[in-house]
Amino acid sequence: MAIKSCRLSVDGKRVMSIEEFKRWLKTFDADKDGRISREELEDAMPGGWFTRWKGKRGIRSADSDGNGFIEESEINNLVEFAQKYLGVKIVCTYSMLSFPFL
Repeated sequence: MAIKSCRLSVDGKRVMSIEEFKRWLKTFDADKDGRISREELEDAMPGGWFTRWKGKRGIRSADSDGNGFIEESEINNLVEFAQKYLGVKIVCTYSMLSFPFL
C-alpha cells in the first residue's frame, strides 16, 4: 500500500500530518509488535530493487538504537527520511485546545 493522500503541496509532494503518517505506518506492522522492520517498511513502498534499497536506507536512517526496527521513539527520524526520499511533506497540526485564546 503506497502513501495515499489527496492533498498535494505546491511542489507536488503528498501532504499529511504526523498523526496520519503514524497511522499509515502502523498499517504495515504485520506482526503487531509496535515496531516496523525493514521488511514491513519495504511493504509500505511500491517498486522492486529500489524499494529494498529505500527500506534498508530508511531503517538505517531512523533506527537510532541499531536494533533493526523503527520504534515509536524513532518515528521522527523516519519522518525526516520520508520527507527527503519519499516525496512526502509531513506537517504539524495543532488543535484549537493548544490555542485557547483563539
